[in-house]
Amino acid sequence: MSDARDLLGVRLSSPDKVLWAEQGVTKSELADYYLAVADRILPHIARRPITLVRCPTGAEKKCFYQRHAGSGVLPQLKEVTIPGFDEPYLYIDDEAGLVAVVQMGTLELHPWGVTVERPDRPDRIIFDLDPAEGLGFDSVVAAALDVRDRLDALGLRSFAKTTGGKGLHVVVPILPDAEWREAKTFAKGLAERMSEERPDLYLARISKAEREGRIFIDYLRNDPTSTAVGPYSTRARAGAPVSLPIEWEEVAPGLDPKAFNLRTVPGLIAKKPDPWAEMFDVRQSLGPAAAQLA
Repeated sequence: MSDARDLLGVRLSSPDKVLWAEQGVTKSELADYYLAVADRILPHIARRPITLVRCPTGAEKKCFYQRHAGSGVLPQLKEVTIPGFDEPYLYIDDEAGLVAVVQMGTLELHPWGVTVERPDRPDRIIFDLDPAEGLGFDSVVAAALDVRDRLDALGLRSFAKTTGGKGLHVVVPILPDAEWREAKTFAKGLAERMSEERPDLYLARISKAEREGRIFIDYLRNDPTSTAVGPYSTRARAGAPVSLPIEWEEVAPGLDPKAFNLRTVPGLIAKKPDPWAEMFDVRQSLGPAAAQLA
């Protein structure tokens, strides 16, 4: 076993340390994964305030969230001061930052829906579709398509990704011309409308007691610090799963999110175009859609 590995100016200690026991995935392999997907992940997480899920002893063990500089934070990570918050928030700037968070034992990356240049104005809205235990994934697929179609009807284009868990995310890029409150109000309004029209399928409240047989349309991600896992981020769960952007054509019965993990994703994305390549070309304001929904 090697004691250290120097990578992009970061000293990766204990590179052979196993982070996902079942697969034997090491810290060095995690660093290589992030460098392999750097061109895909950085446009969506770089220069955004970020929450790190640090798991120094590996996945499925004791983990903790970190948003601010402190113990173990490397100089390759940057800080941004956000009006209304006492402490500066961390953010990643480049590939060296990706390696740095790996050295820190980070297994999940949760970026804010804002950039460091405009931390008070969200530029994306997230609908997190969270199914009840035992509900088949095809039901989540149908719900995601329903959300997409409703957004289309309001004039908003959306994009899809797996969560690395049992759900799907529907992501709406918007121009940063609305406040957080407006973004959350819109997301809540759509979630409540869906739950009112199909109470047998959807739930717009977080209540676990009411979840059975339904999908919780989680609109609560649309708050400054209520982040969601980023695209291409690994998850601190069995199997080293990855939250993977996919084409809407792939959101179909039979979709298996368990197929997307740290070892399979680099090869998969090398074979096909980026399904989110056009996200930054979409220029849509929330205002007109919010007015229709109101």
